[in-house]
Amino acid sequence: MTRILSAVAWPYANGPRHIGHVAGFGVPSDVFSRYMRMSGHEVLMVSGTDEHGTPILVTADAQGVSPQELADENNEIIVADLVNLGLSYDLFTRTTTANHIQVVQEMFTTCHRNGYMIEQTTSGAISPSTGRTLPDRYIEGTCPICAYPDARGDQCDNCGNQLDPTDLIDPRSKVNGETPEFIETNHFFLDLPALAETMREWLEERAASGTWRPNVINFSLNLLKDMRPRAMSRDIDWGIPIPLEGWRDNPNKRLYVWFDAVIGYLSASIEWARRIGEPERWRDWWSDPQAQSYYFQGKDNITFHSQIWPAELLAYAGAGDAGGEPGTYGTLNLPTQVVASEFMTMEGRAFSTSRSHVIYVREVLERYGPDPLRYFISANGPETADADFSWAEFVQRNNAELVGGWGNLVNRTATMIHRNFGEIPPVADLEPVDTEVLSRVRAAFGTVGDLIERHRQRAAIAEAMAVVGEVNKYISVTEPFKLKAPEQRGRLGTVLHVLAQAVSDLNRILAPFLPHAANRVHTVLGGTSEFMPMPRSERVDDMDDVTRDYMVITGEYTRTPPWASVPVTPGTTIDAPTPVFTKLDTEVVESERARLGIPAS
Repeated sequence: MTRILSAVAWPYANGPRHIGHVAGFGVPSDVFSRYMRMSGHEVLMVSGTDEHGTPILVTADAQGVSPQELADENNEIIVADLVNLGLSYDLFTRTTTANHIQVVQEMFTTCHRNGYMIEQTTSGAISPSTGRTLPDRYIEGTCPICAYPDARGDQCDNCGNQLDPTDLIDPRSKVNGETPEFIETNHFFLDLPALAETMREWLEERAASGTWRPNVINFSLNLLKDMRPRAMSRDIDWGIPIPLEGWRDNPNKRLYVWFDAVIGYLSASIEWARRIGEPERWRDWWSDPQAQSYYFQGKDNITFHSQIWPAELLAYAGAGDAGGEPGTYGTLNLPTQVVASEFMTMEGRAFSTSRSHVIYVREVLERYGPDPLRYFISANGPETADADFSWAEFVQRNNAELVGGWGNLVNRTATMIHRNFGEIPPVADLEPVDTEVLSRVRAAFGTVGDLIERHRQRAAIAEAMAVVGEVNKYISVTEPFKLKAPEQRGRLGTVLHVLAQAVSDLNRILAPFLPHAANRVHTVLGGTSEFMPMPRSERVDDMDDVTRDYMVITGEYTRTPPWASVPVTPGTTIDAPTPVFTKLDTEVVESERARLGIPAS
């Protein structure tokens, strides 16, 4: 048994999340976490809504509400969506909790005390028309490295390089298009050069392991070529105060949102431990060198998870050139793997909320339920290359693969057992065709499990569905529907028992991908209790601020079924089944494309 930390990217709370977001952080992390629990590992899956920074402030201003009101509203929307999608968080919290603020300030003060937070004078941008600060992400211009015309003031999304607003060619404000004015301002910078050699050793060790996706490890190693101090504070009034004398009470200086957001993995773990009444339990995942940690996000966040967060952890431990001593939390584990996905487009174009080229998670769940979406992302997600979501493929995969393949196998098996025996029959003499199909299904536990563990979920679900196809062929070969003579009843019972066993095993294999459907298939096979534990949302009090409460996601996952073949029980009653999946009308394609303003094909 290994302790596994599933550290899932924090969805930003400036609005509801669309399906491209959950394709990168949501479904892949849940499939992995559910599989690891089934394999007997002790998993802690944490995340929450990321609620500080400029976009929240700008969106709140535009809507005429406070940043906290905007974050509160979107936190509840995101919580509901992720629960309905079935993401099995041990704790999904938020970055505006008093607990998180305390953890972030402890991290900052220790990094500062150890000499890795250096104060520098730099250029800050302000809007000439309003006099308000323009943070990095609200300045765009041409990248000086790759000439991408829409690079941001902190990073170019095209080439991935770290930038400063003053690096941009022809900078402009995203708010109103005007040219920003640059003034001198003081900020704290994380001294990345002082941590570069230790970072290099860690990344080269990770590269040698061969476990990271090539695009992620290569990008991360390239970041070492240009290690400059990076600003960890901002001229902004929405965020976590800088916990130093002379800075703490300055209303216009706050910690950079990306300094505090990645610390959320630690603060959420600490909050989880406190909420279960074992306040030091988080250390099992963060202090034990044998524990493993996997960070799930999209490729645009690689920099923050393979450079900024490890640098913060090393600075906190005093592990760079400046030395130092660990703070209250001690030496904390570096990431075992950064599992970054590429981008998902929709109908051949990038998601764009401003251009209404977007479909939100809630819309898909309300109209089609979680199974088709989870299946599509698992089978066609952007693991190592950009992938496209199209309504035609969404409907085709649902109808041909979920309904016509897996759902058909479950329904045929249960129907034949119900009509001929009313219960799972006992097995008589197995013939080679029976043992072959049972062996093929059982072998899939190893094959599929190995692929999930290596974050190759597309290949994993393809292998599982290939086995579904082979079991459907077994029906065609054995033709149980023709075994009607009295002397064939023993053979009929054996074939149907084999089918019940195969369906039961395949349900376990597909359960990490399709937990909602797994519970329905379990019922079809005569199960009476919940098979795959599901998350729940609940309102909790802030443990350190009696004036507020908020929504979290949590769950009880200790009864997760084992990742192994478990014999079915002869005599288990099998009722007439209802379909596990719903076939979609092909008119869905044009109606959904019309919602996006795409002309009929």
